[in-house]
Amino acid sequence: MATSTNKTAAFGVKLNHKCMSKHRLHPEKLTVWCALWAGGIIGPYFFKNDEGHNVTVNGDRYRAMITNFFIPELNNHDVQELSFQQDGATRHTARATIDLLKDRFGDRLISRFGPVNWPPRSCDLTPLDYFL
Repeated sequence: MATSTNKTAAFGVKLNHKCMSKHRLHPEKLTVWCALWAGGIIGPYFFKNDEGHNVTVNGDRYRAMITNFFIPELNNHDVQELSFQQDGATRHTARATIDLLKDRFGDRLISRFGPVNWPPRSCDLTPLDYFL
């Protein structure tokens, strides 16, 4: 909130006004995740806190989404020999995250620090870059 009262302008003219403005400093952001495979789309998953507010993604939230949303969704489909590809974002490549994904996908994990390395600064775009 900004307040301005009784300011003097550069030329000595006294300004007598009161201005109050209430607005967000930054617009609200939204982070959404989904998976695309030959059988369809899993998701979308919106990252929100317990109160339902949008939140940024960190390693803990990403692993929680993988554990509590993505893997149960995969188990609902007849998926065989599925590879998992992700970019090199820090929250995706934390040791705990890579270990979790290796446990599920084994050598079919395509990721920075994964069995199949995702090249740094790769210009390859995934279908989701266009789909979403």
